[in-house]
Amino acid sequence: MNRDKVVGTAKDLAGKIQRKAGQAMDDPVMAAKGAAKQVEGKAQKVVGAVKDAVKHDRDEVEPADGTGRTGRTGRTGRTGHYGAP
Repeated sequence: MNRDKVVGTAKDLAGKIQRKAGQAMDDPVMAAKGAAKQVEGKAQKVVGAVKDAVKHDRDEVEPADGTGRTGRTGRTGRTGHYGAP
């Protein structure tokens, strides 16, 4: 879980509380601000999920050890980059 997901979840929850409070106090401005904060939080959670997906895909393509070798065999039958010794 990354920072965007955590902050997005917090904003979503705070917005929900604010929206419910606005509804309970019959304050449409407060309810609207809460709903807007919820939307902002949900959007930030999506950004975090996309970042996690990109990081996961990148890790599958290039291992974290920094060698750049995927362990797949190329045309030469050797492991590593295509054509590399």
